[in-house]
Amino acid sequence: MAIIVDLDVMLAKRKMTSLELAQRIGITQANLSILKTGKAKAVRLATLDAICRELGCQPGDLLRYTDDQEGAYHGK
Repeated sequence: MAIIVDLDVMLAKRKMTSLELAQRIGITQANLSILKTGKAKAVRLATLDAICRELGCQPGDLLRYTDDQEGAYHGK
């Protein structure tokens, strides 16, 4: 997929665990993990809103586009 999720980067910058964020925004840690690893097929705008509110960031800090030619590597 050409959309890369950098949620792990923002969590590290904010010194917050996935579990803590999941609890704060009211979703399961499993669902947050699916989003964090880039395996999600979609994300609700309400969820994105809650994540941005808790992490004090913009959607563009969490999601970025890359050309498929670069590959699907998640940490690039």
